[in-house]
Amino acid sequence: MLKLPELKIGKFTARIPIVQGGMSVRVSTSSLAAAVAECGGVGTIGGSGIPIDDLKEDIRKAKRMTRGIVAVNIMFAVREFMDTVMASIEAGVDMIVTGAGFSRDIFKVGKEHNVPIVSIVSSPEFGKLAERSGADAIVVEAKEAGGHLGTDRPLRELFPEVRKVVTKVPLIAAGGITDGFEIGEMLGKYGADGVQMATRFVLTKECDVSDAFKEVYLNARQEDVLLMDSPVGLPGRAIRNYFLDRLQGGENVYDGECKRNCLKKCTHSFCIIDRLDLSRNGDVKDGLVFSGENVWKLKDIPTVRSLIDRLVEEAESVYAPVPA
Repeated sequence: MLKLPELKIGKFTARIPIVQGGMSVRVSTSSLAAAVAECGGVGTIGGSGIPIDDLKEDIRKAKRMTRGIVAVNIMFAVREFMDTVMASIEAGVDMIVTGAGFSRDIFKVGKEHNVPIVSIVSSPEFGKLAERSGADAIVVEAKEAGGHLGTDRPLRELFPEVRKVVTKVPLIAAGGITDGFEIGEMLGKYGADGVQMATRFVLTKECDVSDAFKEVYLNARQEDVLLMDSPVGLPGRAIRNYFLDRLQGGENVYDGECKRNCLKKCTHSFCIIDRLDLSRNGDVKDGLVFSGENVWKLKDIPTVRSLIDRLVEEAESVYAPVPA
Protein backbone atom coordinates (compact mmCIF):
# COMPACT_ATOMS: atom_id res chain seq x y z
CA MET A 1 0.00 0.00 0.00
CA LEU A 2 1.48 3.34 -1.10
CA LYS A 3 1.38 6.50 0.96
CA LEU A 4 -0.39 9.48 -0.59
CA PRO A 5 1.95 12.18 -1.92
CA GLU A 6 2.29 15.54 -0.20
CA LEU A 7 0.79 18.61 -1.87
CA LYS A 8 3.19 21.53 -2.41
CA ILE A 9 1.71 24.96 -3.12
CA GLY A 10 4.22 27.79 -3.25
CA LYS A 11 6.22 27.80 -0.02
CA PHE A 12 3.77 25.47 1.77
CA THR A 13 3.59 21.68 1.92
CA ALA A 14 0.41 19.92 3.00
CA ARG A 15 1.18 16.48 4.43
CA ILE A 16 -2.17 15.22 3.09
CA PRO A 17 -3.22 16.22 -0.48
CA ILE A 18 -6.73 17.29 0.56
CA VAL A 19 -7.97 20.86 0.27
CA GLN A 20 -11.19 21.57 2.16
CA GLY A 21 -13.20 23.76 -0.21
CA GLY A 22 -14.06 27.27 0.92
CA MET A 23 -17.81 27.73 1.43
CA SER A 24 -18.95 31.31 1.73
CA VAL A 25 -21.51 33.04 3.94
CA ARG A 26 -19.99 31.49 7.09
CA VAL A 27 -20.36 27.82 6.11
CA SER A 28 -16.62 27.13 6.35
CA THR A 29 -15.21 29.23 9.16
CA SER A 30 -12.17 28.98 11.42
CA SER A 31 -13.53 26.00 13.39
CA LEU A 32 -13.64 23.79 10.28
CA ALA A 33 -10.62 25.23 8.47
CA ALA A 34 -8.34 24.97 11.51
CA ALA A 35 -9.41 21.36 12.16
CA VAL A 36 -8.57 20.36 8.57
CA ALA A 37 -5.26 22.26 8.67
CA GLU A 38 -4.35 20.60 11.97
CA CYS A 39 -4.81 17.18 10.32
CA GLY A 40 -2.32 18.06 7.58
CA GLY A 41 -4.68 19.21 4.81
CA VAL A 42 -5.42 22.75 3.61
CA GLY A 43 -8.27 24.32 5.60
CA THR A 44 -10.19 27.06 3.80
CA ILE A 45 -12.36 29.84 5.21
CA GLY A 46 -15.12 31.10 2.91
CA GLY A 47 -14.25 34.77 2.46
CA SER A 48 -17.31 36.05 0.58
CA GLY A 49 -20.62 37.17 2.07
CA ILE A 50 -19.05 38.20 5.37
CA PRO A 51 -17.97 41.67 6.59
CA ILE A 52 -14.25 42.23 6.04
CA ASP A 53 -13.51 42.89 9.74
CA ASP A 54 -15.29 39.65 10.70
CA LEU A 55 -13.26 37.76 8.10
CA LYS A 56 -9.98 39.18 9.42
CA GLU A 57 -10.86 38.12 12.95
CA ASP A 58 -11.81 34.62 11.77
CA ILE A 59 -8.51 34.22 9.90
CA ARG A 60 -6.60 35.30 13.02
CA LYS A 61 -8.65 32.88 15.11
CA ALA A 62 -7.86 29.99 12.74
CA LYS A 63 -4.15 30.85 12.80
CA ARG A 64 -4.22 30.75 16.62
CA MET A 65 -5.86 27.30 16.51
CA THR A 66 -3.36 25.57 14.22
CA ARG A 67 0.15 25.63 12.79
CA GLY A 68 -1.26 24.06 9.62
CA ILE A 69 -2.15 25.76 6.33
CA VAL A 70 -5.10 28.16 6.41
CA ALA A 71 -6.44 29.52 3.11
CA VAL A 72 -9.30 31.88 2.29
CA ASN A 73 -11.58 31.57 -0.74
CA ILE A 74 -12.64 34.92 -2.25
CA MET A 75 -15.01 35.10 -5.23
CA PHE A 76 -13.85 37.49 -7.95
CA ALA A 77 -17.55 38.36 -8.42
CA VAL A 78 -17.71 40.29 -5.12
CA ARG A 79 -17.47 44.08 -5.39
CA GLU A 80 -14.84 44.40 -2.63
CA PHE A 81 -12.66 41.64 -4.10
CA MET A 82 -9.27 43.34 -3.82
CA ASP A 83 -10.07 44.93 -0.44
CA THR A 84 -10.93 41.45 0.85
CA VAL A 85 -7.71 40.02 -0.58
CA MET A 86 -5.57 42.71 1.09
CA ALA A 87 -7.43 42.36 4.40
CA SER A 88 -6.88 38.59 4.36
CA ILE A 89 -3.16 39.04 3.72
CA GLU A 90 -2.98 41.59 6.55
CA ALA A 91 -4.71 39.11 8.86
CA GLY A 92 -2.00 36.53 8.14
CA VAL A 93 -3.73 34.05 5.82
CA ASP A 94 -1.35 31.51 4.24
CA MET A 95 -2.85 31.38 0.74
CA ILE A 96 -5.73 32.75 -1.31
CA VAL A 97 -8.08 30.69 -3.47
CA THR A 98 -10.16 32.53 -6.04
CA GLY A 99 -12.80 31.69 -8.64
CA ALA A 100 -16.16 32.93 -10.07
CA GLY A 101 -14.30 35.13 -12.54
CA PHE A 102 -10.66 35.82 -13.30
CA SER A 103 -8.33 38.49 -11.93
CA ARG A 104 -4.89 39.09 -13.40
CA ASP A 105 -4.00 41.62 -10.68
CA ILE A 106 -4.23 39.04 -7.90
CA PHE A 107 -1.05 37.26 -9.02
CA LYS A 108 1.03 40.42 -8.74
CA VAL A 109 -0.34 41.01 -5.23
CA GLY A 110 0.46 37.41 -4.27
CA LYS A 111 4.06 37.74 -5.46
CA GLU A 112 4.52 41.10 -3.68
CA HIS A 113 3.34 39.64 -0.36
CA ASN A 114 4.72 36.10 -0.81
CA VAL A 115 1.20 34.64 -0.53
CA PRO A 116 0.43 31.76 -2.94
CA ILE A 117 -2.59 32.24 -5.22
CA VAL A 118 -4.74 29.25 -6.18
CA SER A 119 -7.07 29.69 -9.18
CA ILE A 120 -10.31 27.75 -9.62
CA VAL A 121 -10.96 27.04 -13.31
CA SER A 122 -13.50 25.05 -15.30
CA SER A 123 -11.85 24.82 -18.73
CA PRO A 124 -8.43 24.03 -20.28
CA GLU A 125 -8.28 27.60 -21.65
CA PHE A 126 -8.59 29.17 -18.21
CA GLY A 127 -6.23 26.57 -16.76
CA LYS A 128 -3.56 27.57 -19.26
CA LEU A 129 -4.25 31.29 -18.63
CA ALA A 130 -4.00 30.85 -14.84
CA GLU A 131 -0.69 29.02 -15.09
CA ARG A 132 0.73 31.61 -17.49
CA SER A 133 -0.50 34.46 -15.26
CA GLY A 134 1.33 33.14 -12.20
CA ALA A 135 -1.02 30.85 -10.25
CA ASP A 136 0.81 28.74 -7.65
CA ALA A 137 -1.76 25.94 -8.02
CA ILE A 138 -4.94 25.38 -10.01
CA VAL A 139 -8.21 23.73 -8.98
CA VAL A 140 -10.22 22.10 -11.78
CA GLU A 141 -13.83 22.38 -10.63
CA ALA A 142 -16.32 20.31 -12.61
CA LYS A 143 -20.11 20.20 -12.81
CA GLU A 144 -20.51 17.90 -9.78
CA ALA A 145 -19.42 20.71 -7.42
CA GLY A 146 -21.76 22.67 -5.18
CA GLY A 147 -22.46 26.38 -5.17
CA HIS A 148 -21.69 28.38 -8.31
CA LEU A 149 -20.63 26.38 -11.35
CA GLY A 150 -18.48 27.31 -14.32
CA THR A 151 -19.15 24.25 -16.48
CA ASP A 152 -21.63 21.49 -17.25
CA ARG A 153 -18.87 18.93 -17.87
CA PRO A 154 -18.10 16.03 -15.47
CA LEU A 155 -14.80 15.87 -13.59
CA ARG A 156 -13.45 12.71 -15.21
CA GLU A 157 -13.99 14.19 -18.68
CA LEU A 158 -12.75 17.73 -17.91
CA PHE A 159 -9.75 17.01 -15.69
CA PRO A 160 -7.60 15.13 -18.26
CA GLU A 161 -8.00 18.00 -20.74
CA VAL A 162 -6.74 20.54 -18.20
CA ARG A 163 -3.99 18.12 -17.07
CA LYS A 164 -2.62 18.13 -20.65
CA VAL A 165 -2.10 21.91 -20.70
CA VAL A 166 -1.18 22.61 -17.05
CA THR A 167 2.26 21.13 -16.49
CA LYS A 168 4.23 23.48 -14.23
CA VAL A 169 2.04 23.90 -11.11
CA PRO A 170 -0.01 21.51 -8.95
CA LEU A 171 -3.41 20.60 -10.38
CA ILE A 172 -6.19 19.81 -7.92
CA ALA A 173 -9.38 17.91 -8.81
CA ALA A 174 -12.74 19.16 -7.46
CA GLY A 175 -16.39 18.33 -7.87
CA GLY A 176 -18.43 15.49 -6.39
CA ILE A 177 -15.62 13.66 -4.56
CA THR A 178 -17.10 12.08 -1.44
CA ASP A 179 -14.76 9.30 -0.30
CA GLY A 180 -11.15 8.18 -0.20
CA PHE A 181 -11.53 5.65 -3.00
CA GLU A 182 -12.27 8.53 -5.39
CA ILE A 183 -9.31 10.47 -3.98
CA GLY A 184 -7.03 7.49 -4.75
CA GLU A 185 -8.54 7.28 -8.25
CA MET A 186 -8.02 11.00 -9.00
CA LEU A 187 -4.43 10.99 -7.71
CA GLY A 188 -3.45 7.69 -9.31
CA LYS A 189 -5.40 7.12 -12.51
CA TYR A 190 -5.94 10.81 -13.40
CA GLY A 191 -2.65 12.27 -12.16
CA ALA A 192 -4.12 14.92 -9.85
CA ASP A 193 -1.71 16.45 -7.34
CA GLY A 194 -4.51 16.81 -4.79
CA VAL A 195 -8.29 16.97 -4.41
CA GLN A 196 -10.63 19.64 -3.13
CA MET A 197 -13.70 18.56 -1.15
CA ALA A 198 -16.33 20.90 0.26
CA THR A 199 -19.72 19.17 0.63
CA ARG A 200 -18.21 16.22 2.53
CA PHE A 201 -16.80 18.60 5.17
CA VAL A 202 -20.17 20.24 5.90
CA LEU A 203 -21.13 16.95 7.51
CA THR A 204 -18.50 17.11 10.24
CA LYS A 205 -18.77 18.04 13.91
CA GLU A 206 -16.54 21.10 13.39
CA CYS A 207 -18.58 22.71 10.60
CA ASP A 208 -20.67 25.23 12.50
CA VAL A 209 -23.76 25.44 10.29
CA SER A 210 -27.04 24.65 12.04
CA ASP A 211 -28.10 21.08 12.77
CA ALA A 212 -31.11 21.66 10.50
CA PHE A 213 -28.74 22.45 7.59
CA LYS A 214 -26.85 19.20 8.21
CA GLU A 215 -30.15 17.28 8.39
CA VAL A 216 -31.06 18.52 4.90
CA TYR A 217 -27.74 17.08 3.66
CA LEU A 218 -28.31 13.76 5.45
CA ASN A 219 -31.86 13.41 4.13
CA ALA A 220 -31.20 14.54 0.55
CA ARG A 221 -32.10 12.10 -2.21
CA GLN A 222 -30.36 12.09 -5.58
CA GLU A 223 -33.40 13.66 -7.25
CA ASP A 224 -33.46 16.52 -4.71
CA VAL A 225 -30.17 18.03 -5.96
CA LEU A 226 -31.04 20.66 -8.57
CA LEU A 227 -29.55 23.43 -10.68
CA MET A 228 -30.88 26.96 -10.22
CA ASP A 229 -30.21 30.44 -11.65
CA SER A 230 -28.16 32.50 -9.20
CA PRO A 231 -28.28 36.32 -9.10
CA VAL A 232 -24.48 36.16 -9.54
CA GLY A 233 -25.10 35.22 -13.18
CA LEU A 234 -23.90 31.62 -12.86
CA PRO A 235 -25.86 28.41 -12.37
CA GLY A 236 -25.85 27.14 -8.80
CA ARG A 237 -26.41 23.68 -7.33
CA ALA A 238 -28.73 23.41 -4.35
CA ILE A 239 -31.04 21.00 -2.53
CA ARG A 240 -34.75 21.22 -3.25
CA ASN A 241 -36.87 22.96 -0.60
CA TYR A 242 -39.82 25.35 -0.36
CA PHE A 243 -37.78 28.35 -1.52
CA LEU A 244 -36.31 26.51 -4.52
CA ASP A 245 -39.76 25.25 -5.52
CA ARG A 246 -41.05 28.83 -5.48
CA LEU A 247 -38.07 30.10 -7.46
CA GLN A 248 -38.22 27.38 -10.08
CA GLY A 249 -41.98 27.69 -10.32
CA GLY A 250 -41.51 31.23 -11.62
CA GLU A 251 -42.76 32.93 -8.47
CA ASN A 252 -41.39 36.38 -7.64
CA VAL A 253 -39.07 35.82 -4.66
CA TYR A 254 -37.42 39.26 -4.80
CA ASP A 255 -36.68 40.41 -1.26
CA GLY A 256 -37.19 44.13 -1.91
CA GLU A 257 -34.56 46.82 -2.22
CA CYS A 258 -30.91 45.65 -2.35
CA LYS A 259 -29.30 46.44 1.00
CA ARG A 260 -25.81 45.07 0.35
CA ASN A 261 -24.63 46.05 -3.14
CA CYS A 262 -22.06 43.27 -2.64
CA LEU A 263 -21.65 41.91 -6.17
CA LYS A 264 -20.11 43.48 -9.28
CA LYS A 265 -23.05 42.10 -11.28
CA CYS A 266 -26.36 40.98 -9.78
CA THR A 267 -29.73 40.26 -11.36
CA HIS A 268 -31.48 41.18 -8.07
CA SER A 269 -33.89 38.27 -8.56
CA PHE A 270 -33.33 37.68 -4.82
CA CYS A 271 -30.57 38.33 -2.26
CA ILE A 272 -28.37 35.26 -2.35
CA ILE A 273 -26.49 36.26 0.82
CA ASP A 274 -29.71 36.58 2.81
CA ARG A 275 -31.02 33.22 1.54
CA LEU A 276 -27.75 31.39 2.24
CA ASP A 277 -27.61 33.01 5.67
CA LEU A 278 -31.14 31.82 6.49
CA SER A 279 -30.29 28.18 5.78
CA ARG A 280 -26.97 28.34 7.59
CA ASN A 281 -28.81 29.58 10.68
CA GLY A 282 -31.48 26.88 10.50
CA ASP A 283 -34.28 28.22 8.28
CA VAL A 284 -33.99 25.50 5.66
CA LYS A 285 -37.50 26.18 4.35
CA ASP A 286 -36.97 29.74 3.11
CA GLY A 287 -33.18 29.64 2.83
CA LEU A 288 -31.01 28.37 -0.01
CA VAL A 289 -29.06 25.17 0.70
CA PHE A 290 -26.07 24.86 -1.66
CA SER A 291 -24.49 21.41 -2.00
CA GLY A 292 -22.52 19.22 -4.36
CA GLU A 293 -24.16 16.77 -6.74
CA ASN A 294 -23.30 13.69 -4.66
CA VAL A 295 -24.52 14.90 -1.25
CA TRP A 296 -27.06 12.04 -1.24
CA LYS A 297 -24.19 9.58 -0.74
CA LEU A 298 -23.24 11.06 2.65
CA LYS A 299 -24.74 9.40 5.73
CA ASP A 300 -22.71 10.39 8.81
CA ILE A 301 -21.31 13.34 10.78
CA PRO A 302 -17.81 12.40 11.99
CA THR A 303 -15.16 14.64 13.48
CA VAL A 304 -12.72 16.11 10.95
CA ARG A 305 -9.94 13.94 12.39
CA SER A 306 -11.85 10.68 11.98
CA LEU A 307 -13.07 11.69 8.51
CA ILE A 308 -9.56 12.49 7.25
CA ASP A 309 -8.16 9.29 8.78
CA ARG A 310 -10.87 7.35 6.91
CA LEU A 311 -10.31 9.22 3.63
CA VAL A 312 -6.55 8.59 3.76
CA GLU A 313 -6.99 4.90 4.61
CA GLU A 314 -9.48 4.40 1.74
CA ALA A 315 -7.33 6.39 -0.71
CA GLU A 316 -4.12 4.53 0.14
CA SER A 317 -5.91 1.19 -0.31
CA VAL A 318 -6.45 1.94 -4.03
CA TYR A 319 -3.77 4.54 -4.86
CA ALA A 320 -1.40 3.49 -7.62
CA PRO A 321 0.33 6.27 -9.59
CA VAL A 322 0.17 5.88 -13.35
CA PRO A 323 3.66 6.29 -14.88
CA ALA A 324 4.09 9.66 -16.57
